Amino acid sequence: MIAGDGQPMLRGVKVVDLTSIVFGPYCTQILADLGAEVVKVEAPPAGDGFRYAGKSAATRGMGPGFFAINRGKQSVVLDLKTEDDQAVMRALLAEADIFVLNVRGKAAARLGLDYDSVRAIRPDIIYLHCVGFGQDGPYADLPAYDDVIQAASGATSLLPRVDGDPRPRYIPSLIADKVSGLHAAYAAMAALVHRLRTGEGQRVEVPMLEAFTSFMLVEHLGGLTFDPPNGPACYARQIDPNRQPVATTDGYVSIAAYTDRDWPALFQALGDASVLDDPRLATPADRFRNLALLYAAAARLAAGLTTADLLARCAAAGIPAQEARDIATIMDDAHLAATGFFQRRTHPSEGDYVEMRQPVRFAAVPPAAPGPPPVLDEQGDAIRARLRPRR
Repeated sequence: MIAGDGQPMLRGVKVVDLTSIVFGPYCTQILADLGAEVVKVEAPPAGDGFRYAGKSAATRGMGPGFFAINRGKQSVVLDLKTEDDQAVMRALLAEADIFVLNVRGKAAARLGLDYDSVRAIRPDIIYLHCVGFGQDGPYADLPAYDDVIQAASGATSLLPRVDGDPRPRYIPSLIADKVSGLHAAYAAMAALVHRLRTGEGQRVEVPMLEAFTSFMLVEHLGGLTFDPPNGPACYARQIDPNRQPVATTDGYVSIAAYTDRDWPALFQALGDASVLDDPRLATPADRFRNLALLYAAAARLAAGLTTADLLARCAAAGIPAQEARDIATIMDDAHLAATGFFQRRTHPSEGDYVEMRQPVRFAAVPPAAPGPPPVLDEQGDAIRARLRPRR
């Protein structure tokens, strides 16, 4: 189970993936990118519902989101309500190192896939349960998707604090799913290290609400951190409505004057160091309390510059700054092109597509191109033939 030099770090690790949509598949995608063999178990007749999210007539069988988080996996369709397919599943689990599932606890028990049942098949298995809510709380049996986790965690209250529109709104990203998937990936690898040290498997629970709430409250617990509270919730800098990309004559630029030492350098670069002569900005504490004045002054001075000029001035002054790009043009970014972040590949059934390479680089392991995302049940016949008990 331990790879040799230069081999993918999770080479030889076998993962059975009984998850769908984004949370679980994002976790197992990371494991696959690191070299694990991931068998994706899908339910008949249509498999993972995310296969078809955003699908257009131009693709034969998969949507773009499925492409992004299922590359390099194998797909087998199993009807776990039948004894034959249950036998295949048990055989898969018998040789697995990690079992990842997002079936709710009671449903897993009905299928014979609760932890005790799976441990009876493979005593040292790492049983990674991706759930909506911690299983020792009152929400344990409730269904969960990204939207409801954003609402339950308080994330939908952040945009109203910025723009004054009181309506709760979602952050326009599957951010709770993806953050929870990252938590699940590191949890799986930590449990794997534990097993290498001790020989002991374990049940690992990754609840979306707790994972995403922890992520959001790193900065936004704010003054509620202390008992009694010494201020309101939220990191004031993050919800300041003036902290936005500034307009130039031909676009927008994000300027991150983050430390107090940055402000004199920025206004010098923008051609008006006298901004800091304002008595309301006399000391670091004053400047922190009156960040809105600093943001407004920077926006006023940037408005007469081109994007290229503003970026050049910030670079010369050592101030972090980037053009605020439209996400639809991100593949034109010069840095991402130079680093090979986007790879153009051809899928055997779906045609040409763009793939994002695994973003983390390991000096000891050269990057390897993963296999394409599987069509539904692509490896099913081979897996069933290998594992189904002969009668």
